[in-house]
Parts: sequence; structure tokens; C-alpha cells
Amino acid sequence: MASYRSIKDFDWGLLLIALLLAAVGVLQIFSAGQGTKWRNLWWKQIIFIAVGLALFWIISSIDYHTLLGQVPVLYGVTLLLLIVTALFGVKVFEARRWIELPGGFLLQISEFGKLMIVLLVARFLTELKTESIHWKDLFKLAGLVVIPMLFVMRQPDLGTSLTYVPVLLMGIFLAGIRWQYAIVLGVLAIVLIPSSWFLLKDYQKSRILTFADPSRDPKGDGYQVIQSKIAIGNGGMWGRGVTKGTQTRYQFLPVPHTDFVFAAFAEEHGFVGVVVVLGLYFLLFMQIVQNAQTAPDRGGMYICMCIVATLLFHLLVNVGMVIGRMPVTGIPLPLMSNGGSGMLSVFLMLGLVNNVRLRRFVN
Repeated sequence: MASYRSIKDFDWGLLLIALLLAAVGVLQIFSAGQGTKWRNLWWKQIIFIAVGLALFWIISSIDYHTLLGQVPVLYGVTLLLLIVTALFGVKVFEARRWIELPGGFLLQISEFGKLMIVLLVARFLTELKTESIHWKDLFKLAGLVVIPMLFVMRQPDLGTSLTYVPVLLMGIFLAGIRWQYAIVLGVLAIVLIPSSWFLLKDYQKSRILTFADPSRDPKGDGYQVIQSKIAIGNGGMWGRGVTKGTQTRYQFLPVPHTDFVFAAFAEEHGFVGVVVVLGLYFLLFMQIVQNAQTAPDRGGMYICMCIVATLLFHLLVNVGMVIGRMPVTGIPLPLMSNGGSGMLSVFLMLGLVNNVRLRRFVN
């Protein structure tokens, strides 16, 4: 029997919602860039979306079982590229996170590492022969996830490294973790997380302190969050209109096309616009969950649910950041924030979800 019946079996709803969010992102990037050095970023974003669609199609056509079978190779290649990034990557603002490709395009390997982590967790847990995960397997899987995390943290990029964690947590939750294990892990987290303070860079510590009290440095680390709150408040119910946001237009709001794109959108489209966009994200997540429910096997289910965990984490942290409820970590808003690697990695993940959907008819 064929891997899937026809192109009609594509998850067109998933793709339509993703394109709507991406279109909103392009509109906001266009608006935020008017009269600034970012005025041409909107058309580059369209190119990223077009390439993302091609990758969506390509990864949908490769049986996800084949991808799961190549996890050891993908894991090794990802680690190798992270090492290459650390040694020869492009350095921007004291961070070495990108590999420069011909044509000047910068590739952020850590973004694509999210997809590898999803496949890694899915394969590892699928191969377990027990009804619940045991200590030995739990620590082995955690170790495999932590290794690339440490490479990403060294770039330094704490935000991206943290996006690997929800994949692991979702995986072990679905695999069936015993309540005794959960309690022990919770206690360990309470004990160990405070000690991680000493591993943070000075600017990361400053961001956390500023999150607790933005007024402690209103012209420095607290400036972004303060201006973001003002922008959101300016939006009111209906917003000020496209290109008419004062905080965005007069560049009081830093990087309104990347990390703070949600604040810029809220200023120009108000509470109503925010509800519509959050509603689209909800529909996107529910569409992925539905595909998890109809997956032909555990591997497909793990893939879909781990991708939901990743995208939901991005949304919660980014929105929480712009309203001052989370520290500024540089985690982008999926499909809306400007950035090639981030956009391509999201379309790859959605393509993998579509891949699972296409194989749901396999005997």
C-alpha cells in the first residue's frame, strides 16, 4: 500500500493557519521597518517563508520512520556543526551562533537542533519495551539532550538551549513517568536551579534581576520591557493602525521585528488583534494534537506532541517576556518573528507533523 493516498490527505488546515500567522508577521515586520534600517526585512521574510514551504513539502515526502532510523547520524552531524559554529562561526554581539553560507546567509544550527531533539526523543521512547520509563533510561535520554544543550549555552544562547527542555519533559510525561520519579526530579530541580545562577553570564544575571524589578535599570536592561508594556498599553481595544504605533514608529521599542514583534503588533492592532492571533496559535496547536491522536504509531504520536511542546514553549515565553512576566531570553515568536533559521525550523517541524498525518493510513 502506498505511504499515503493522495495530496488531498495533506493537512491543509495546518498549512493555512501557519501561512496566516506568517502573513501577519510579514505585515508587522513591514510596518515596524518603515523609516528604519529594517525597512527591507519584510521581503526577505517572504523569501524565508517560500523556502520554508519547500522544506515543508520535502520533509513531508520522506517517511518519518526513515528519519527516525537516521537519528544517530542526525545527532552526530548536529554536534559536529555546533562544534564548527563554536570554532569558526560568525560572532555578533559577543555571541558565536551562526555559520555563514555563500551569499551572506547566516545559518543558526541550534534552531535546527530542535528538530533533531524531537526525533531523538521520539525514537528513544518508541524503542522502550516498558510501560513506564525507568531511572536508567531517563538519565540516558536526559544526557543525550543535555549534550547539545551545553554546546548551545556556550555560544552563549541560553534561550534556544532552554527550548530543548520541553521536548524532553513532554516525552517522558507521555512515556509514563512514575510519580515517585516525578517527585524526586522536582526536588532536584528546586535544589539545582538556584545553583545554575553561578553558570550564567553577567548579562543573563542582569536580565533576571531586571525581570524582578525593571525600574532598577530603566535606561539599560529594563528599557526593553518598559517600552514593550507601554506599546501594548497604547494599543487599547482596536489598536492604532498599521504603521501608526508611536512606540514602534519612533523606535522607542527595541527590535520590534524580532523578539518584540508581539508588542509591536499589540500596539497597532490592539486587544482584538491579539485575541485573533492567539486564537490562530490555539488552532495550530490543536491541529497538531489532532494529528498526534490519529498517528499510526507511538513514534508519530511522540513527534507531534513534542513539536507542540516546543512551539507552545516559544509562545508562552515570548508573550510572557513582552508583558514583563518572563525574563528577556531572546526566544522568538514562531512564524511571526523575523529570522531565516527560526522560520525554516518551524516549517520543518510542521512538515514533520504533516508527514505523520500522511502515514496514518499505513496498514
